[in-house]
Amino acid sequence: MTTEIKVPTLGESVTEATIAKWFKNVGDAVRADEPLVELETDKVTVEVNAPAAGTLTDIVAAAGATVEVGALLGVLGAAGAAAAPAPKAAAPAPAAAPAAAGVMPSAKKIAADAGIDTAAISGTGKDGRVTKGDVLAAAAAPAPAAPAPKPAAPSGPRAKADQEERVKMTRLRKTIAGRLKEAQNTAAMLTTFNEVDMTALFDVRNQYKDQFEKRHGTKLGFMSFFVKACVAALKDWPAVNAEIDGDDLVYKKYYDIGVAVGTPQGLVVPVLRGADQLSFAGVEQGIANLGKKARDGKLSMEDLMGGTFTISNGGVYGSLMSTPILNTPQSGILGMHKVQQRPMVMPDGSIKARPMMYLALSYDHRIIDGREAVSFLVRVKECIEDPQRILLEM
Repeated sequence: MTTEIKVPTLGESVTEATIAKWFKNVGDAVRADEPLVELETDKVTVEVNAPAAGTLTDIVAAAGATVEVGALLGVLGAAGAAAAPAPKAAAPAPAAAPAAAGVMPSAKKIAADAGIDTAAISGTGKDGRVTKGDVLAAAAAPAPAAPAPKPAAPSGPRAKADQEERVKMTRLRKTIAGRLKEAQNTAAMLTTFNEVDMTALFDVRNQYKDQFEKRHGTKLGFMSFFVKACVAALKDWPAVNAEIDGDDLVYKKYYDIGVAVGTPQGLVVPVLRGADQLSFAGVEQGIANLGKKARDGKLSMEDLMGGTFTISNGGVYGSLMSTPILNTPQSGILGMHKVQQRPMVMPDGSIKARPMMYLALSYDHRIIDGREAVSFLVRVKECIEDPQRILLEM
């Protein structure tokens, strides 16, 4: 008895994947639910487990192959079953010659004068013949959009090729590149900056972090304060939580916050759902769980879909200032940066060293005006510099 190993459903809008690697070779014994093969989609990597115990008798799709949902990956046989011989390549089926469509004489003359290829026109006349009206309609139709330029082919011989390593881009990396370029091409993207004094946040965190961890089993970090501050600002300035869909503006009355996470495979943005309904502990636990899943390659498609606003903390890598790129179709992204002691002039005129962080809000100017963007960032600043505002919703 044999069992087929097939590509599972990969999530909404994902129809194919690339085989990253097989964990087993043909002839290896396999336990039920043991990982067999790793698939890489546009967003996440997915492990396909053995549906039953047995022996891997055949690998139909090798590493590097692109496969669609439901495609056959391999075959499991009974324990100790012999491996199947490699199948012979099937002879290609002869291509059928395209049937020549008839063209009416009047249509042929008009097409020749207009430089139109009648073979590209679907005829509406008897027996599919191309009529004069078909040609006139084709002449009046707008020219098709030029195809998107293909990626540049690899350059020729390189002078120091022996000192270089060439690695094929992963599906995830290509998707990241495409989405970032799409954001630049489609959105009227601007960035506004502000700075925030972290003194009050540090004081609150230092005062309560030990009790917080003992009570909730998770550390009290900065992210819960910034998530809560962003939710408060999004409620005040709903355009920052909206998106453009065709000719419509979609204002979202829910707050699913994407948190950018760097992994060895690339940047991913898992979504913390219902952030407005979560406690500080719930936010910290949710972010910790998503971060661990991202680093372990265990994120699901659901974890990555449907965010309304994104927060990216480049400060963990030492970034002092940056202009984050939108995570389309979202209209806003907050960039956090490194906390650095800087001399600041206080209200009484004295100068003190304060822990300061630059904040950046990149936004789509098609939907968010400058006043809204600046006011959003000021609201975040106010909540961080006076954390009690968050608790009192002021």
